[in-house]
Amino acid sequence: MRIPCPLCGDRDHREFTYKGAALTRPDGSDWSPAWDDYLHLRDNPAGEADEYWWHGAGCGGWLVVTRNTVTHAVLGARLAEKDAS
Repeated sequence: MRIPCPLCGDRDHREFTYKGAALTRPDGSDWSPAWDDYLHLRDNPAGEADEYWWHGAGCGGWLVVTRNTVTHAVLGARLAEKDAS
């Protein structure tokens, strides 16, 4: 599997570490059912999903990789910091 790092170009997946599903955090810092769902109830999608990957053996960048979880085809990648704004 190859991951297109926006900073380094197309790289082998072994340069990266999978860090989990790229989910939207609930608003606020007080405990709520939304936080419980965010922390404990996760979908296990078969198909397209956004995931966090860290390019530890390269630029050190955090990426959001869009990947098909059935075929492992990588559909794209973007810097995670772009999602934070």
